Amino acid sequence: MWHWAILLLLIGVPVFFATRSARKRPRPPKDLEGFGGWLMLLAIGQSLSPLRTLLELARSVKDYQRLIPLPNGPLAVYGEAALNLAFLVLQLVVLISMLRRSQHFPKLFICQWFAIPLLFILDTVWISRTLSIPMSQLLDGDTLISAVIAVATTGLWAAYVYRSVRVRNTFGGDTAAIQAATFS
Repeated sequence: MWHWAILLLLIGVPVFFATRSARKRPRPPKDLEGFGGWLMLLAIGQSLSPLRTLLELARSVKDYQRLIPLPNGPLAVYGEAALNLAFLVLQLVVLISMLRRSQHFPKLFICQWFAIPLLFILDTVWISRTLSIPMSQLLDGDTLISAVIAVATTGLWAAYVYRSVRVRNTFGGDTAAIQAATFS
């Protein structure tokens, strides 16, 4: 039951504040530029995301050491590590484009959002196939819940990136929002 309460808080609170702020009269668009407001929270999260991925890789070292002796164990470990490193590179590219205030940031952020479930699916299939483990053993409730929460929260941020005047003004004006809209 507490899982649902946490999920409600993670999704409900940002949705509540987003709908509440949508009802307020917006400030003039020229005032909404740069890293402030909700964009500051997004910037902090995006800055910490590569560190989180590195910590997850570091935590996985013990699991990797247990998998190496198994048949196809090295192949499973190297494949999963390669997927995680590719995602880390994507996170760093998105972070750099955000810090440079690149007009490509909205598109890259949406790509990162799509990469989260793709990485989860590829990783699960890879481990299942290389180690001949049924997917039902790999997909427990906590794993699925954490993946859904990651996709949902990043999806809320992707909606913010798509709709925000501050994001549009900070990352290239109207063209950034148009590019993000046509990409998705």
